[in-house]
Amino acid sequence: MSTVVAQSLHVFGLRSHVANNIFFFDEQIIIFPSGNHCVKYNVDQKWQKFIPGSDKSQGMLALSISPNRRYLAISEIVQEKPVITIYELSSIPCRKRKILNNFDFPVQRFISMAFSPDSKYLLTQTSPPESNLVYWLWEKQKVMAIIRTDSQNNAVYQVSFNPQDNTQVCVTGNGMFKLLRFAEGTLKQTNFQRGEPQNYLAHTWVSEDKIIVGTDTGRLFLFESGDQRWETSIMVKEPTSETRNLEVIRESESLIEFPTISSPVPSYEQVMMASNNSQLAMPQVFAIAAYSKGFACAAGPGRVLLFEKMEEKDIYRESREIRIPTDPQSNERSQSDKQDILCMCFSPSEETLVVSTSKNQLYSITMSLTEISKCSFSNGGHLFAAVSGNVIHIFATTSLENISNLKGHTGKVRSVVWNADDSKLISCGTDGAVYEWNLSSGKRETECVLKSCSYNCVTVSPDAKIIFAVGSDQTLKEIADSSILREISAFDVVYTAIVISHSGRMMFVGTSVGTIRAMKYPLPLQKEFNEYQAHAGPITKMLLTFDDQFLLTVAEDGCLFTWKVFDKDGRGIKREREVGFAEEVLITKTDMEEKAQIMLELKTRVEELKMENEYQLRLKDMNYSEKIKELTDKFLQEMESLKTKNQVLKTEKEKQDVFHRERIDDLLDKQSQELQDLECCNNQKLLLEYEKYQELQLKSQRMQEEYEKQLRDNDETKSQALEELTEFYEAKLQEKTTLLEEAQEDVRQQLREFEETKKQIEEDEDREIQDIKTKYEKKLRDEKESNLRLKGETGIMRKKFSSLQKEVEERTNDIESLKREQVKLQGVIQSLEKDILGLKREIQERDETIQDKEKRIYDLKKKNQELEKFKFVLDYKIKELKKQIEPREDEIKVMKEQIQEMEAELERFHKQNTQLELNITELWQKLRATDQEMRRERQKERDLEALVRRFKTDLHNCVAYIQEPRLLKEKVRALFEKYVQRADMVEIAGLNTDLQQEYARQREHLERNLATLRKKVVKESELRRTDYVRIMQENVSLIKEINELRRELKFTRSQVYDLEAALKLTKKIRPQDVPETVPSEAMPSIAPTMRLNEQEETGRIIEMQRLEIQRLREQIQEQEQIPGFHPLSVVRLPSLLESEVDFEVQTK
Repeated sequence: MSTVVAQSLHVFGLRSHVANNIFFFDEQIIIFPSGNHCVKYNVDQKWQKFIPGSDKSQGMLALSISPNRRYLAISEIVQEKPVITIYELSSIPCRKRKILNNFDFPVQRFISMAFSPDSKYLLTQTSPPESNLVYWLWEKQKVMAIIRTDSQNNAVYQVSFNPQDNTQVCVTGNGMFKLLRFAEGTLKQTNFQRGEPQNYLAHTWVSEDKIIVGTDTGRLFLFESGDQRWETSIMVKEPTSETRNLEVIRESESLIEFPTISSPVPSYEQVMMASNNSQLAMPQVFAIAAYSKGFACAAGPGRVLLFEKMEEKDIYRESREIRIPTDPQSNERSQSDKQDILCMCFSPSEETLVVSTSKNQLYSITMSLTEISKCSFSNGGHLFAAVSGNVIHIFATTSLENISNLKGHTGKVRSVVWNADDSKLISCGTDGAVYEWNLSSGKRETECVLKSCSYNCVTVSPDAKIIFAVGSDQTLKEIADSSILREISAFDVVYTAIVISHSGRMMFVGTSVGTIRAMKYPLPLQKEFNEYQAHAGPITKMLLTFDDQFLLTVAEDGCLFTWKVFDKDGRGIKREREVGFAEEVLITKTDMEEKAQIMLELKTRVEELKMENEYQLRLKDMNYSEKIKELTDKFLQEMESLKTKNQVLKTEKEKQDVFHRERIDDLLDKQSQELQDLECCNNQKLLLEYEKYQELQLKSQRMQEEYEKQLRDNDETKSQALEELTEFYEAKLQEKTTLLEEAQEDVRQQLREFEETKKQIEEDEDREIQDIKTKYEKKLRDEKESNLRLKGETGIMRKKFSSLQKEVEERTNDIESLKREQVKLQGVIQSLEKDILGLKREIQERDETIQDKEKRIYDLKKKNQELEKFKFVLDYKIKELKKQIEPREDEIKVMKEQIQEMEAELERFHKQNTQLELNITELWQKLRATDQEMRRERQKERDLEALVRRFKTDLHNCVAYIQEPRLLKEKVRALFEKYVQRADMVEIAGLNTDLQQEYARQREHLERNLATLRKKVVKESELRRTDYVRIMQENVSLIKEINELRRELKFTRSQVYDLEAALKLTKKIRPQDVPETVPSEAMPSIAPTMRLNEQEETGRIIEMQRLEIQRLREQIQEQEQIPGFHPLSVVRLPSLLESEVDFEVQTK
């Protein structure tokens, strides 16, 4: 039986007591703790992905995300021990990168964590009484430094790194504000607290050396390099209920609202009791978050304050107040805005602020949606685009729902325009980019970026193939397929607005001078346009009416002009295509009822046909089950034969093992005896060699004495030769000294001459040097000036290079995220395309069936007309059918009972089949494992035999040197080194462990394969069940149609009876009404002709029914041949008898 697998799908809930419990992964995805998981939640698409916690975890305590959004650190308690797990968020699914669980210092739990700016180091704070601050190099699991932050067991709330410096750290807590620096393997405090100690609840870095700190008394401090620079107090005045509701609705919206749980609030939360008389209270600042303009802080229950930095002074002022809205679904609405804000986080673009509260809720606050600069309605009027900075928001006109947000511009968006069918939107901005957006996917289709141009306006041709854009470079650009086709000069004027007519024949352009230029399309290459003076300032917007008759222009001078558009002859412009009519057509109720009636008849026919199909399919299932039985019997026989073979092979293997062991024991005994003999021989040889060594030593002593005598004689001869040489060389020295005196006199004369020439040369050189000096000083000044200029240029270029590098990094990150989204969307598109193909096939099949049904309806109408003529014949047939129906119903009952029994048997066979298949796969896997073990043993046997043969041959070669002990010793030593090595001994010792490891590895591999096969079987069974259920539903609908047809048949019978009664009355009256001119013989001649027509009609009906039955049987055979088509054998059909009885009761 297959194992049951449960997978996390969606979660509701937030663990508010976890420190730092909310983060932004990117612009749309947030991360928060819920249960024993961390959840990645996409705010726009509303999907969730789970990061599971550790096994046997007792709960999370703190979270921290790295600045590069790549790693997530989670502090947990696992089996009463603290554990820090670091996940890699960039991998899909998120995988564990490192686990920190071996600590050389006492620790109960980690209550706060922070990553360094380069994400290489991790800072962790333990809980009292230890209160240790640990500085980790987390990738190597190495503790770089550790220090005790507090010795008085005060609570520590938050630790953080300087955003620009890995070595500077900040710690805040109850009566504690410390700045520490990591140097030489230790953390040293760099600041000293002054004044009264405060209970510092939260802090954030607003710059490289400035920190904002909040307290439990509503006070905010700005510290610069550890010294206090600024202070303010937050005083809360409780608003009235009316003003509170108004402010709440404007400022924030709930992102996720969770029901409260019974767990306690965080340990650091302190409830303030307000006095009964005064409305003033002291708020607690539990959370602070910094952004580019300043910072946001929690200001008491249900309240967030935004502070912005003043330009002139280094202080902050309050710029905005945000309140949490009241929950309309809550029983206590007054309590919903009294929840403390515990954590805050800004999105990477700083457009949204997400806060978590003590009531386990998340709220999203939009920061920049209020400033709408542009607005453009679609051509259909059902949508409109609103521009806010560099983001385009698409809203529905009727419900004002934000459908999508188009993000991609780096500068302000200046113009947006819709194409004719409202499927695409074209935008341009000051960043020199023109983007074409697909509104169904929200992605860019084409783009054209020219950073040297700041675009002012954009429009699109009626066929949406060509985009026209104007900007600051005094040209009009034609853009198609992300490239500029051509540029048309504006002749020293900047174009500020552009519009093209709906017919596509003419174009109007507005200039910065206030003039309007009218030109034809396609655009001329030369200066061919009509220019009209209109406004006194730059034109900001132009628009043509839907019929191209009027032009509207507005400019910065605050005027709106209306222009009538004419051609050369003074006639109005006509449109090529008129407005089309609606596709809807009115229809009467009677036609709809007739259509519904026809559809019901067709459905009954389809039900009958499906019943026949089902019966044939069940018969085939029976045949297949018999075949499966035969196959299972064959497989069982084969398995038994394989078992016997396996046992025989095992016995042979055991015999061979015993034989080899005996052989090895004999060889070892022989080798030990030979070793003993060799040792005796070697000892005798050693004695002889020692005697020879003593004789040689005596000879060496004699030789040394002789050499000493020779040395003495040589010394005496050497002293005599030295005396003779000294006398000879002294005589030579006297001759050389005389020659030296003569040479010195010559040198003195030459020096005098040289000094005179030197003086003359120096005077000439001084003059030349002064001339050269003046020249090179001028050159030096010029070079210094150029060097200064180049230094300034290099500084500018460095700044540009750094900004460009940042832009490139941002672009690469955007490209990577877009690629991931593209891969996801491609998968979604492929699945949707498959669904579309399947639906198209179903539609084609339905169309074919509808056509067949319409033909059938036409034939049935004709039959109805003919049946009205032959009422008398129907009476006779109805009586005969009554007689035939009763035995048929009995047969149907018997067949139903048989079908039910067969279905029960089929279920049993299916279960037995699946069990047998699993047994077969297990046995096959065991067989393969045994075969592999046999092959390994045989290979080892062959290797041992080859080794023994080689050893024998080498031993035989050694025996040849038995009379020469020295050579025999060397050969035996070589044999020992060759065959008895340390590695071999280690291998023999570790052989059993290697075998066990290999066996375990093979077993794990086989178990994995078995699990995958079981999963495949489960999936196939689910697919079959879905097919069965679908066919069963179709069969049920067919049975309903059969029942409705039977009701109609009974209804027609009742009508026939009524007609018969009416006809009997007419027969009685008819002889009186017959005129006398008609002879009596003519009367009976009418009935035979009527009878002949009835017989022909019945024959024709029977033939048509036979053809229909043949066609349906062919369809059934074709469906049987289709792969993947399985008959329905599990679901029971509703009984025909019950439905017929119900119908009879209704008719009565």
